[in-house]
Amino acid sequence: MTDTQTTDSVIRVRGIHKSFKDLHVLRGVDFDVQKGSIFALLGSNGAGKTTVVRILSTLLKADAGSASVHGFDVAATPGDVRESISLTGQFAAVDEVLSGRENLVLIAKLRHLKNPGTIADELLDRFSLTEAGGRKAATYSGGMRRRLDIAMSLIGNPPVIFLDEPTTGLDPQARIEVWQTVRKLAAGGTTVLLTTQYLDEAEQLADRIAILHKGTIIQNGTLAELKQLLPPATVEYVEKQPSLEDVFLALVGDTGEGDADDAEASTSDTAAGGVRAGKEPR
Repeated sequence: MTDTQTTDSVIRVRGIHKSFKDLHVLRGVDFDVQKGSIFALLGSNGAGKTTVVRILSTLLKADAGSASVHGFDVAATPGDVRESISLTGQFAAVDEVLSGRENLVLIAKLRHLKNPGTIADELLDRFSLTEAGGRKAATYSGGMRRRLDIAMSLIGNPPVIFLDEPTTGLDPQARIEVWQTVRKLAAGGTTVLLTTQYLDEAEQLADRIAILHKGTIIQNGTLAELKQLLPPATVEYVEKQPSLEDVFLALVGDTGEGDADDAEASTSDTAAGGVRAGKEPR
């Protein structure tokens, strides 16, 4: 069930390795993401999801292997990659002192775009935040902050967006709001790579799911393909099809691993604003 490389692949990852001293986080990661699709990188805490995103967004250099985004090599031409992407980290990177509209205007100005006010108003309308646009972001609910965060990521119309665990810490209603936003992004032609540890999130959103376990991709396919890995269970008159959770736990087991990504996550969130604005990370 290998993801076949085609001319439509916007993201290509081949043999990526990454270690932090004696901790081997990635041990040869390979996958492709097709244009205009939602690709979910699913894994437990510590599987290496955030590390993959940081490498693809040029915030971290791989020890070995290669990767390209939108036709640009992440190691050889990081500037071109940054101009083609936007990154939303695990926690909303909005300025709570500013209003929602002011946050959007700020990013538009950092990208040196014309008519930043018009851009801000269009995004507020697109994300159903017009009425709240004049309020400080500190007064927003979790779902509203995340929607504002994603709206900020879309300024400049990047063809590729990385969402690193976009619903972490959100209540069920806020999660649904974010899911609807992600679906709209893909429907508009944006290529979305999201990382998640929530099985239902991958099941609801992804066109294709790759399961990352102990630093490698152990399965990669559509939801229907992954479900075929387990036979249906029959209890008397009721046939139960395996869920994605059944597939995931059968493949990786319950190992109780620690989260090697946590050490990277806060740095990723801090640097997300720089990547979003197309700046060189410091």
